Amino acid sequence: MIFFLSGLFSAVFGGMGIGGGMLLIPVLTFFTDLTQQQIQGINLMYFIPSAAAAVIIHKKKGNIEKSVLKPVILPSLPACAIGAFAAMAISAGSLRRLFAIFLLFVGISELFKKGKGK
Repeated sequence: MIFFLSGLFSAVFGGMGIGGGMLLIPVLTFFTDLTQQQIQGINLMYFIPSAAAAVIIHKKKGNIEKSVLKPVILPSLPACAIGAFAAMAISAGSLRRLFAIFLLFVGISELFKKGKGK
């Protein structure tokens, strides 16, 4: 049941742009014996249908600014490849620690972030 709920909420969070991996990766880390690389691979495969659904909905609502697509997408393609190769080169334990540190910084930055549109 915990995997079903984490999958459901990860999809909802991902569709809202929050990042479903922030929930899915820790759940898979604590409740499975998968390596960090396997967990991140699952998260990436999970992200594809969630992102596709979110793009369709946001496009219908006119929330996509087309002028920024090319400058954002083009550099992200090689960056994704570099990140994938780096993740495979790093030990699973180190990758877990790095991801935990990343989550800590994201959490701290969210605590001190001023609300937009208030």
